[in-house]
Amino acid sequence: MDKLQAMEVFVQVVDTGSFTRAADNLKLPKATVSTLIRNLETSLAVKLLNRTTRRISVTTDGAAYYERCLGILAEVREAEEALSTAQASPRGRLRIDVSTGLGRHIILPALPAFLERYPGIQIEVGCSDRPVDLIEEGVDCAIRGGDLPDSTLIARRVGSLHFATCAAPSYIAAHGRPSHPQDLLDHRCINFFSAKSGKTFEWDFEKDGKRVRLKVSGRVAVNDSDAYLAACLAGMGIAQLPLFAICPYLKAGQMELLLQNWCVDPLPLHVVYPHNRHLSAKVRVFVEWITELFAEHDALRPPSFHCKSSPCTVHRAVEDSAGAVAAVM
Repeated sequence: MDKLQAMEVFVQVVDTGSFTRAADNLKLPKATVSTLIRNLETSLAVKLLNRTTRRISVTTDGAAYYERCLGILAEVREAEEALSTAQASPRGRLRIDVSTGLGRHIILPALPAFLERYPGIQIEVGCSDRPVDLIEEGVDCAIRGGDLPDSTLIARRVGSLHFATCAAPSYIAAHGRPSHPQDLLDHRCINFFSAKSGKTFEWDFEKDGKRVRLKVSGRVAVNDSDAYLAACLAGMGIAQLPLFAICPYLKAGQMELLLQNWCVDPLPLHVVYPHNRHLSAKVRVFVEWITELFAEHDALRPPSFHCKSSPCTVHRAVEDSAGAVAAVM
């Protein structure tokens, strides 16, 4: 029996709570996973897992062994990287998860440069606005916007999402322009709701220290960023969209900015990964690359402009971001 492989399998089973999910994450047959765990328990002469038809739970001995396995596996990876060219040329499978909009508009168009820089890495990109469980689904790292309530994850700030209120010319021609955020209550707005909780997000505005927070109404609500953009372009209503996504459409005249003197709060962008995992060279170089990539886009940099400083600062950011987006499209 390969003891290190058995340890890795055991850690995956504990993390995912399932032999099937562990097998999927490790690209192994389920029978192999079951055999390795059974042989590991036999060699240790202890029961590591409690198994029922509905669930798997770790025993007291298993919990202690799990913590030791994490440390041993991390040290093995560090030793391998120290004695090879992995630090200079990282290799292996890297599985990431990003939102649909960021993946489509920013990351995937630039990904060939990453693959050329690190030819030993095979990357799997999950694009979804559904929050994923990194450990359970075998994801190495994810890019998330907004607050991070999950304390089991380590986060590194890599940028910010900047938003603008906008609508298609067809909507503006039919319904006019709001001059104040409160006017949105008399307009058709496109809502965005959480894929996890179903909760509809409120809209916020700020100008000269005055803040307005609204629960807008409308006939259309979506939970996918690409669908949100498509609904706005179709003239279904007013939306608050990320600058990086709307820049090409503003330039082409397919969308127009509204409430330009009112600032929308940016959302912080983080790369997150589990705290109980060794930060491998392939994850480290990806985080560094993402930080560089986002720094090239005004619409993704940490806050460096504010509406209250000048009404045209958003215009400048949009123009700069449009040029940056066009450069990679």
